[in-house]
Amino acid sequence: MPRSRNQVTEWLNNLLEPDRFADYCPNGLQVEGRKSIDRLVTGVTASQSLIDAALKANADAILVHHGFFWRSENPCIVGMKARRLRQLLLGEINLYAYHLPLDCHPKLGNNATLGRLMGIVHPQPVDPQDPTLPLFFGDLPESVSLQHFGRSLGDILCRAPLIVGEGSVKRVFWCTGAGQGYIEQAASLGADVFVTGEASEQTVHVARECGLGFIAAGHHATERYGVRAVGELLECELGCKHQF
Repeated sequence: MPRSRNQVTEWLNNLLEPDRFADYCPNGLQVEGRKSIDRLVTGVTASQSLIDAALKANADAILVHHGFFWRSENPCIVGMKARRLRQLLLGEINLYAYHLPLDCHPKLGNNATLGRLMGIVHPQPVDPQDPTLPLFFGDLPESVSLQHFGRSLGDILCRAPLIVGEGSVKRVFWCTGAGQGYIEQAASLGADVFVTGEASEQTVHVARECGLGFIAAGHHATERYGVRAVGELLECELGCKHQF
C-alpha cells in the first residue's frame, strides 16, 4: 500500500526518536526521492551494491544503518559518493539512515535483536536512564563454554568470529558494530564475555588482562537485524512492501 514520504518519515522518526541523539551523522531522511513510497529496501550500509539492488527491485526508498555525510569524511561530492548520490537522485529513491537510534532502540535495535539471537534471557541496556548508550547485557539460560558460545554465534551469523579466552560464560555484555571501546566497562560490571563486531589491537590484551572472554563477530554481521526488524514492522503497520 503506497504511503506518502511524509507519512513514512514521521513513522520512522516517531519510532526511532533521532532527536535524542548527538550522532556522527544526520539521522532520518538523507536523500529526498519520490513523494509516494510503496516498496522499501533495507540493508546495513548505503553501498553501491545495495543501491543497485534497490534499483533492480524498483524501490521507492532505502532504509539503512550506515548512511552518508559522516562528520569526519570529505564533504565534497566526488568519486564514489557522487556515483551513489547520482543514482539515488536519478532513480528518485529516498534514502533514510539511522545510526545510534538504530543501535539503541530497546526492542528493535541492533543490540536488542542480537541479544535475542544469542539466546539471552531478558536483554536490556546497561543504563536505562541513558537511552543513547549502546551497551546491553543479560544472562544465558545456563552456563556454556566460551568456545561453544562463540561457535554457536558464528553459526547464527554465518561468519566465523574471533574468540579470545577460555572457560564458561553466563553473563554476556555486548555492543554491535565497532563497540570494542566498551570492553573495560563491561569487565568492570561483571561480564563473563564481551561481544562486539570488531577488535582493535589493544582489545585482545584488555580481554586477557581482565580475565574476560571476548568475541568479535563482525561489524556488518552483528548489525543486520535491527534495520530488518524496523522494515518488517513498517510493512506490517503502514502496508509498504519490504525487502531486506
